[in-house]
Amino acid sequence: MDWAGWALFGLVATTTLIAAQLAGLTRLDLPLLLGTIVTEDPDRARVAGFFIHLGIGQCFAFGYAATFALLDHAAWWIGLGLGALHVAVALTVLVPLLAGVHPGIASARAGPASTAVLEPPGLLGLNYGPQTPVVAVAAHLAYGLALGMLLTAR
Repeated sequence: MDWAGWALFGLVATTTLIAAQLAGLTRLDLPLLLGTIVTEDPDRARVAGFFIHLGIGQCFAFGYAATFALLDHAAWWIGLGLGALHVAVALTVLVPLLAGVHPGIASARAGPASTAVLEPPGLLGLNYGPQTPVVAVAAHLAYGLALGMLLTAR
């Protein structure tokens, strides 16, 4: 397995969604969303959330590298396929489930009595803007493409 590549390119590829949010392409602020699981302070949450997202991204990069090693082949098209699978699961399963596990996200059924301060992402993250799924798909495909091109199957 390409250990150095996995660590480096996982780090680089993970920042694509954060860069998209900072560029104003989506309202989905992953560092804030993830960081408010551990702290309510928004500034501290963004720092904690960045490292949480980085850790998750490194885990996924490890999965990509392990897949390339199992297949004994790394290619851009395999990375692209893994990126498509990754974003499909993220947008249809993981993001909608956040409201059920995150203490600060309102659920779609909470109603006006809710004290949650973050809106629920909804299916595909559409509550954070109609461009959010497009940005997420592009970022995850770029993530998979980068890992498929840059990692080697050892």
